[in-house]
Amino acid sequence: MTDAAGRQWLLPQPTAWRMEYTAGIPCDSFWMRCPWEAGSGTRPGDWPRFWAEHEGERVFTGVVDECQVEQSGGGSVLELSGRGMAALLLDNEALGEDYGAATMEDILRDHVRPYGIQTAAGANLPPVSPFSVATGSSEWSVVYDFARYYGGVAPRFDREGRLVLTGWPKGETRLIGNGTAVTELVYRDRRYGVLSQVLVRDRYSGQVETVTDGEFSAQGGMARRVMTMPGRSNFQTMRYTGRFQLERAKGERIRLEVEIGEAFSAWPGELVRVQRSGWDRNGLYRVAQSTVGMDGRGYWTRLELAPPDFVV
Repeated sequence: MTDAAGRQWLLPQPTAWRMEYTAGIPCDSFWMRCPWEAGSGTRPGDWPRFWAEHEGERVFTGVVDECQVEQSGGGSVLELSGRGMAALLLDNEALGEDYGAATMEDILRDHVRPYGIQTAAGANLPPVSPFSVATGSSEWSVVYDFARYYGGVAPRFDREGRLVLTGWPKGETRLIGNGTAVTELVYRDRRYGVLSQVLVRDRYSGQVETVTDGEFSAQGGMARRVMTMPGRSNFQTMRYTGRFQLERAKGERIRLEVEIGEAFSAWPGELVRVQRSGWDRNGLYRVAQSTVGMDGRGYWTRLELAPPDFVV
């Protein structure tokens, strides 16, 4: 733990904990429970930041949202919960501004660094001209729009609490085979929320661009959305926005949930190959979400896997 003065506090060994990691949205989160003794020289409510290590490696950095101390016949217990560093961008509203040409440095200077957030190495997003920030939008939405819509990169945070503005990690594919300690497999195909068609309308010219998901429509899908572009738009911008909306909605359709009896089996963005006997949904997936915990069952990891090209 870190208090407002920058002093660090080491908590007792937890009796149970849970950490949830996502590909950007929703925000990462944590919960932990440990023994507590009064009179330790600080109050849990004075801790704005939380970090955790496992076997000498940093596994979480974030903000404390809530703390409580319980006392019963068995003694006192402290519970803490909170979110990853993206919470600071989600909780703060941006000041409206129009950039003639917004660079990555402009966005970081005005919408990221004021909250004490650092950026991981390797980011190199192109400038956007023009770029507008609406008053009342969250700082997260500013970063997301700049990085995702124009740079083609889904922003997210790493375990050090740094903003990541690069593509998915490139590394070895993790294998979930017959030798992996899998305790549960669940395959879900959800049609609700998947779009068959998006109409994008330019409010100035009246032009309407229609983008259709032919595969989903052929399967009987019928869910249309109509979007109105806020400013003057060209054909490519309209089509890209419509296509992006289709792909993002489609990215929620397929999920394979895998529970494994060990901690930190895989991280969001990593590729995982499922190859198990007697299972007909084997193949290559990408980790969309990873929840890791320790409780009465011991260590466990629950992975939410999506198609490799799913859109955040």
